[in-house]
Amino acid sequence: MDNRQPIIKLSGINFSYSADSSVLNNLDFTFYDNKDRVGFMAPNGSGKTTLFHLIMGLLRPDSGTIEIFGKTMQTEKDFAQIRHRIGLLFQDADDQLFCPTVLEDVAFGPLNMGKSKKEAIDISRRTLNFLGLSDFENRITFKLSGGEKKLVSLATILSMEPEILLLDEPLTGLDTKTQSIIIDVLSKMNMSYIIISHDIEFLKTTTNRICSMKHGKIIVDDEVYVHHHDHAHTLGNVPHKHR
Repeated sequence: MDNRQPIIKLSGINFSYSADSSVLNNLDFTFYDNKDRVGFMAPNGSGKTTLFHLIMGLLRPDSGTIEIFGKTMQTEKDFAQIRHRIGLLFQDADDQLFCPTVLEDVAFGPLNMGKSKKEAIDISRRTLNFLGLSDFENRITFKLSGGEKKLVSLATILSMEPEILLLDEPLTGLDTKTQSIIIDVLSKMNMSYIIISHDIEFLKTTTNRICSMKHGKIIVDDEVYVHHHDHAHTLGNVPHKHR
């Protein structure tokens, strides 16, 4: 029995985008404090991103319960009260950035949390410096490269000083240098996070347990066998062939 305190607990979650398309089926998932770091590796369409959006309240389950920080999430007000404590990095940085300049984008979160303009700017500059982006504050956001946008997107999340990170494919489309920066940043952060990725080596480096998803359920790490040919599945310890 795990005596650690769960900070995210999903029980009996069912979710469908349409009547004939079930995505999550009676799904259970528990995410703990004390620097839990979980990786999700599963085929596209298995429900990984949907799971993140349910945790953030961007989607609502058809049935089941979601508990975050010990409170059952039921209404938009419930989710609004905890969103600043959970930072979600979208797959596409363009979904996250909308202000003209980098500094404005990074300061947007702190300002909406009630920080003064000076406090928000100070926090933003510290965050940009932490990510090696100290000379980016006046850069035009839409003119940044894909890797630069991804780092600035991460800065917009970190500037709100969240307690948990949800990172959806943070390395996708990035060059080796930017990937290394993100890996280094994660190694320096003293917080819990969940990462969705198809990169096995990345997950092995940055997480302490890896899960997969199948038939709308989560397969826990003691049932998952990770291989260097880039997939994860059950019964991986049984001799088998790949066709």
